[in-house]
Amino acid sequence: MNVEKYSEQEMVNACVSNNRKMQEFLYRKYFQTMLKMVKRYTDDDDEIMSILNNGFLKVFKNIHTFQFAGSLEGWIRKCVYHSMADFFKIKNRNKYDIVELSPEVEKVNADGEQYLFENDLLKIVEVLPQATKAAFKLYAIDGFTHREISEKLGISEGTSKWHVSEARTKLTKILTNQGINNIAYEK
Repeated sequence: MNVEKYSEQEMVNACVSNNRKMQEFLYRKYFQTMLKMVKRYTDDDDEIMSILNNGFLKVFKNIHTFQFAGSLEGWIRKCVYHSMADFFKIKNRNKYDIVELSPEVEKVNADGEQYLFENDLLKIVEVLPQATKAAFKLYAIDGFTHREISEKLGISEGTSKWHVSEARTKLTKILTNQGINNIAYEK
């Protein structure tokens, strides 16, 4: 089955009709892209496959709700991302309770800098201006491309890039003022 000869609408309609061949085709078409996204968050092969399978299960259960307002790939990415978030919420449900009680929380590295936890960083991100915060979260946390962000927020790709750059500058300044240096960004 050659997917290139089918439009997104034809693929979605076939999946809504429970066409197993088209579902498999859709899975294979977007698997590598979703795999790359999930691998940024975990390197455990079992976790990766669990997240991907649950994500695609959500895709096929909810594909009837896809409204062609954005790209199909973006919608699938969102489903897989939510599946990944659910996975880590369950996995880490009690992790922070244990960490808060642990004396290792006060542990500092050789430079005397305290370790930041994810929640601390997310609280710092919240101080950014609304538009900058939205673009930064979509890019740095959710893994959206600047094109997808521009479509989602109704801004140009250049404006999306500016907001992400502005967020990095402001976050670096905030963290430096708090005595945290040598910040590395993945992208």
